[in-house]
Amino acid sequence: MEKKNAIYEGKAKILYATENPDQLICYYKDDATAGNGAKKGTIVDKGIMNNKITMFFFDLLAKEGIKNHVVEVIDDRNVLIKKLDIVPLEVIIRNVAAGSLAKRLGLEEGTPMSMPVIELCYKNDDLGDPMVNRYHVLACKLASAEELDEIEAQSLKINKIMVDYLKTKNIDLIDFKLEFGRDKDGKIVLADEISPDNCRFWDSVTKEKLDKDRFRRDLGNVEDAYKEILKRLTGEVR
Repeated sequence: MEKKNAIYEGKAKILYATENPDQLICYYKDDATAGNGAKKGTIVDKGIMNNKITMFFFDLLAKEGIKNHVVEVIDDRNVLIKKLDIVPLEVIIRNVAAGSLAKRLGLEEGTPMSMPVIELCYKNDDLGDPMVNRYHVLACKLASAEELDEIEAQSLKINKIMVDYLKTKNIDLIDFKLEFGRDKDGKIVLADEISPDNCRFWDSVTKEKLDKDRFRRDLGNVEDAYKEILKRLTGEVR
């Protein structure tokens, strides 16, 4: 599949047009950002690792009936994907209080939630991705009630599958962010990525952070954290 002009560049990926109007090529970058782009840097081979980690999770979820936008993996950094009408929502699932949730509610980081919490944010970098609720989503026509029901149901199913699987790898899934889109038939499909960039992974025993918080909080050993997740999931040593 020939890569044509870039049609979108985000913080972590670039989307390229192809000769097929229904398909795009997604390229994973090594760029790292935090605080809505206020902090910038590079994590060596992050794009390669995030691509492999994402494909691992997408395959795991597909076996449980969760459809995603991947057509085929081209190479370590490039993936052919279906062109979707992206729902402009970031769906955050929280199992343990951390980050902004801990600050907002005055909870000690690491406090388990009694049930998974779903938060919705309007996907808009200029506005800082503000948090919204179901009424905002419906009033602003960001998604229909049926679509929102499907997004929440899929998100909770994804969370259960991932939490259970990661326990077998001695990893706690603290929280993570998902994005969804509509395919050409109007069906809700999982998009974007699932990686240490948009998940909080803690070692189940030591509670060591194995995700982008190491970059956000200047904890050091950022590349090693990504390598550790890749190794525990796939056995690959980089």
